[in-house]
Amino acid sequence: MENTGFEGISQNIGVLAEFVSRHPRLFVLTGAGVSTDCGIPDYRDARGDWKRPPPVSHQAFMGSHGVRQRYWARSLVGFRALAAAHPGKAHAALTALERQSRITSLVTQNVDGLHQRAGARRVIDLHGQADVVKCMNCDATLMRHALHDELARRNPEWLSLSAEVGPDGDADLDGYDFSTFDVPSCHRCRVGVFKPDVVFFGDNVPRARVEQAFQALEEASGMLVVGSSLMVYSGFRFARQAAKRGKPIACVNLGKTRADALFDLKVTAPIGPTLTALVDALELPQRQAR
Repeated sequence: MENTGFEGISQNIGVLAEFVSRHPRLFVLTGAGVSTDCGIPDYRDARGDWKRPPPVSHQAFMGSHGVRQRYWARSLVGFRALAAAHPGKAHAALTALERQSRITSLVTQNVDGLHQRAGARRVIDLHGQADVVKCMNCDATLMRHALHDELARRNPEWLSLSAEVGPDGDADLDGYDFSTFDVPSCHRCRVGVFKPDVVFFGDNVPRARVEQAFQALEEASGMLVVGSSLMVYSGFRFARQAAKRGKPIACVNLGKTRADALFDLKVTAPIGPTLTALVDALELPQRQAR
């Protein structure tokens, strides 16, 4: 069953509100689509294809100093947009649903921390958070802004550059020579490589985090996918498990997903306005009863 299009938003909201009301303990999985209204681009188009080259892999980052120079130079320019982003309508609506006790757990594939900044408390950051970096030798951690301050002191000439920003705080600095970009080693062990404390392509999600999410799914009465194509297995596996366990699944997303065949309901409409209208529809009976 699929409801599509912004023109039919009233019908979409009615059907979606009925789904949420029937399944009051929701496991929610969010992706990049919940943050696009906040100025953070998403990874894929409506067909589920990459909009830009895939992000750097764990193996490439760890295997080459040149790759790390390129990564941190582009990050110094691009991460400012990610750091400056504020929660949007989708984040606010999901927080409202949590406060109504309709969401038991929210698993996000995003690393921007915007769910927590919107006030959500039942969040599992499946891929980590981008505002922390970790030494891959001694496990020392550092807030990313502190590392960026150090990068700026060492490479002041890069601060005047601007470029189109990618979804992971990358910047499209094509044609630049990164070979002189000065990247510091770990401040504690003096030899380790700092890497954002997030799951890169080629990384595995920490097992304890996956088990925590599966346990949350087991305790839920239904699943709601928001703003994710589920093309990456780390997210798709939860939809597959929900279907295997006979749990109903609804989706709000603009475009194709890997799990379309598993959904009991799919609403193809702008995410922020749709979730805002959903919250209003669910609150209406309470307001009328006062």
